[in-house]
Amino acid sequence: MSYTGAAMNVETKPVEDVVTIVAALGRRAKAAAAALRNAATEAKNRALVEAARLIRAEKAAILAANARDIEAARAAGMRSALQDRLLLNEARIEGMAKGLDDIVALPDPVGAEIERWQRPNGLAISRVRVPIGVIGVIYEARPNVTADAGALCIKSGNVVVLRGGSDSFHSSRSIVELLRRALETAGLPEDCVQLVPTTDRAAVGELLKAMDWLDLIVPRGGRSLIDRVTQESRVPVLRHYDGICHVYVDRDADAGMARDLVANAKMRRVSVCGAAETLLIDRAALDTHLGPVLARLHELGCEVRGDAEVRKRDAKALPATEKDWRTEYLEPIISVATVDGVAGAIRHIATYGSQHTEAIVTDNQATADRFLKEVDSAIVMHNASTQFADGGEFGLGAEIGISTNRMHARGPVGLVELTTYKNVVRGKGTLRP
Repeated sequence: MSYTGAAMNVETKPVEDVVTIVAALGRRAKAAAAALRNAATEAKNRALVEAARLIRAEKAAILAANARDIEAARAAGMRSALQDRLLLNEARIEGMAKGLDDIVALPDPVGAEIERWQRPNGLAISRVRVPIGVIGVIYEARPNVTADAGALCIKSGNVVVLRGGSDSFHSSRSIVELLRRALETAGLPEDCVQLVPTTDRAAVGELLKAMDWLDLIVPRGGRSLIDRVTQESRVPVLRHYDGICHVYVDRDADAGMARDLVANAKMRRVSVCGAAETLLIDRAALDTHLGPVLARLHELGCEVRGDAEVRKRDAKALPATEKDWRTEYLEPIISVATVDGVAGAIRHIATYGSQHTEAIVTDNQATADRFLKEVDSAIVMHNASTQFADGGEFGLGAEIGISTNRMHARGPVGLVELTTYKNVVRGKGTLRP
């Protein structure tokens, strides 16, 4: 199947065509799944090595495709932060290829024995990791998801069907072509990675009810996409909602560390889900720590929205509203709230957080331990930037997303999290009485 044709137009493609397209994807996915599920690690790694080579060799073609997407996004008035998510450059393309290299170096989870035990009747029972099956990934503006999801699924033995957003269609299509070429070179079915070849939103609805061939759906995007998938899907969903990430600066924090860490957590890259959106400042640290932290943020071009105590100490701060505490800006804006110590920080996060990533800055180990124990988020950090909320930084090679689910997987979803297990029972003609 080739993806070199023009994207289908939402206004001109009838719904029945979308139904046919998605059904065909499902047939090919199921056919490819058996081969990939039983593929040797060496074959999967060979495909990924070739994919990394092709991404580097064909970076000019990827950049040209991305330029088409960026041009359309600008013409449509897309916000600059979202354009940053969409943008590819040579460094980001190298990052994609490096992510594939890292996945090659990781152990293959498929076939690994999780545990084994013996029953009094002689039965030997073990649990062995196996692929989930066929995974659908629905995402919006980040074309690097195409490479990350494709590579993680290949290595974990899962077929993946990608439905990228219309904003990143040309970029995603160019990357999928390379992944499919690499699979063919390695002797694996190219249909192990497929891209929904239409921007028609009706295709999402078809994926959400594809219970007969999809085993899991992973949505990556804004709140409206996550809400729609969660509410409508008949297929199990692995999701995260907003990345309303907090940094709490404690009275016992090193002031220089707090200044640098908050600046990095917010401003290193404002468009990622691990970017800090709210700064919590210990009331006891207002007159010692707040000034240097906000001065650095202002210097970097960050808008500050603060409560009354913050605005008393920072003439540049704008008033924060209740809505600010619940907002994932994905822009150079941060809300700043005064809290009464670590207990106040924990309460604020419990009230307004999205259970994604939270960090405490303190030299008091007991305070840090309380924060790490009592904050109920997928990722909790001590004296580290929230921007480390990333599968690559966790040593997973890449991620298919950050899960805020409580079932199956939580935090960065890498190779192991893309497997389930089966129970293997060995007997000796054992009969149940």
